[in-house]
Amino acid sequence: MKVAIVSPYAVDQPGGVQDQVIEISLRLAGHGIESWVVAPGRSGPPGARLVGKALIVPANGSRAPIAVNPLILRRVAEAVEGADVVHLHEPLVPLVGWGLLRNVSIPTIGTFHSDPSTLVRSVYRRLGPIARRLVRGLAGATAVSEVAASAVRPFRSDLKIIPNALDVEQYRGDLDKNPLRLVFLGRDEPRKGLDVLLSAWPEIMRRVPDAALDVIGAARAEIRGVRFHGRVEGSEKRSILGRASVFVAPNLGGESFGITLLEGMAAGCAVVASDLPAFQAVGGDAVEFFPRGDVGELTNKVTNLLLDEGRRVGTAEAGMRRSEIYDWTTVLPAYIDMYQSALCGP
Repeated sequence: MKVAIVSPYAVDQPGGVQDQVIEISLRLAGHGIESWVVAPGRSGPPGARLVGKALIVPANGSRAPIAVNPLILRRVAEAVEGADVVHLHEPLVPLVGWGLLRNVSIPTIGTFHSDPSTLVRSVYRRLGPIARRLVRGLAGATAVSEVAASAVRPFRSDLKIIPNALDVEQYRGDLDKNPLRLVFLGRDEPRKGLDVLLSAWPEIMRRVPDAALDVIGAARAEIRGVRFHGRVEGSEKRSILGRASVFVAPNLGGESFGITLLEGMAAGCAVVASDLPAFQAVGGDAVEFFPRGDVGELTNKVTNLLLDEGRRVGTAEAGMRRSEIYDWTTVLPAYIDMYQSALCGP
């Protein structure tokens, strides 16, 4: 079987969808399946078929690197030639998915990732007949969570939930925990909630004077007790997570899954997170939740964990156990089953 894994977002830019696309393609080889990534961008993983540069556009409180050149429609169709199955991520994001769903006859599996904003939901409704026709043309449809599925179910009632995945074992390593060290992981965008955490930080330090905070993904002016690492990846990121005892996810919205939450859990951190529905679905009772944007409650949750070793260790162990259900050994076979079903036809 040959599978083209398609992303509408440029793979030379950081993003959760791009990470999942690349990981799926890399891991399929271990199952005897040939695959390649198709995406916008100037560079990509080995074997990627790049279809042109991307334009950064505001989307859902973030910035999305998507392709808007009409030539992309033809280039994507050419890039998937030779595949038996296409795995298209974010099918309704322009222009990559539009071209595939309209012009390509190869059986296509679609995976929906985003928590659609109110605006996007309105667009879906207004474009109902078109969106319905495109989505119903998929040989199979999945979403990474019920949040991501919510806006699509009117078009596709048989949508399956296949969550994002992580190589959990990579995050175990030699965990050398500092009991008073916290960590934040995320892009420096308002919806990621870093400002909420930094607002809580003076009071956290007043209650726990030796506390320290690592911030991965942002580079700002120096703050006492805070180290900004900027963008780091791979083993360096896992090493920073491995040294922390508490992971804070103060996100304000726009999250359909919470892969960073899962990374903190897998790395053996006790996790404190805002009460977004997607985070609650991933973390369950293994995470301590607080009302989104509530600086006081965030402060209380964090300091209680820092000062109570038994509670901190127990929360961390629960998170590690729960993270195992999102390992690639569980998730990837579910996608392979979808590919095989699409190849066999109805």
